[in-house]
Amino acid sequence: MRITHGNHPHVHHASAVTIGNFDGVHLGHQAMLQHVVEIARARQLTPCAVTFEPHPRELFTPELAPARLSNLRDKLMNLAAAGITHTHICHFNTTLAHMPAEQFVQQILVDGLQTRYLLIGDDFCFGAKRTGNFDLLQKLSTQHNYELAAMHSITHDTTRVSSTAVRAALANGELDIAKQLLGHPYRISGRVAHGDKLGRELGFPTANIRMRRNKLPLTGIFVVEVHGIAEHALPAVASLGVRPTVKTGAQPLLEIHLLNFTGNLYGRIIHVDFLAKLRDEEKYPDLATLTQQIALDVAQTHDYFQHLTHTHG
Repeated sequence: MRITHGNHPHVHHASAVTIGNFDGVHLGHQAMLQHVVEIARARQLTPCAVTFEPHPRELFTPELAPARLSNLRDKLMNLAAAGITHTHICHFNTTLAHMPAEQFVQQILVDGLQTRYLLIGDDFCFGAKRTGNFDLLQKLSTQHNYELAAMHSITHDTTRVSSTAVRAALANGELDIAKQLLGHPYRISGRVAHGDKLGRELGFPTANIRMRRNKLPLTGIFVVEVHGIAEHALPAVASLGVRPTVKTGAQPLLEIHLLNFTGNLYGRIIHVDFLAKLRDEEKYPDLATLTQQIALDVAQTHDYFQHLTHTHG
């Protein structure tokens, strides 16, 4: 997939474009992406996604901005998996925030990406003071020679599929609901980094992924599967949070203890799928109590996978 950046993209091919934050690339996003890919194929256009980095609310109200569902790497992987062959990343800064909607259309969509077909969500707004919307795009479409369409919301059961709904499910530990809204288990990817080796001392060595943001969509102890190490997924138990027993004011960390694996993973990029929540993070009086609890978590995780094997066996 081709990736371009900035406020002045320049491509030599006509595009079918969809725009959004695409946080989590849930079923609603997937429906939009699939539609754009199909249109692009039928009309011999390049399927293109325009996205924003960081999330606009992280610029305007960082303390109120929602927890990110996916990092940029995962977002780009999901867009590529949906069939998008070009992603343009608009760096969301004050310049872009103050760009009039008409200029955004002219400069980025028309001159930059040569948009011939444009699909937006029915509630999508853009440009300075969020004045860009479906009506404005419709008004400009004849002048700029593109076809415009809006995608209505996708619902699952009675829930509107949205990044907000996925966040709510994750925050409540409802991983099955999050999976239904995403179309796959919730995943965090990252590069394995060196930790303080405490897990190894306690008898439960971990692969550690540092979280770049303090605000997490979920915390606690989880049953997970890890992809990217072996040909098949490996069973593991993971802790995501700030480790209150051993640290004060620590940066969030994802610690993964693989059940049937020993080896050096430092520097490797791994993908962690969250299957079930075991419990919340707790602060224990001492390391001995913490070690006992970890042993229980590992035993529960073994039971989970054994039950899974029997159920599907």
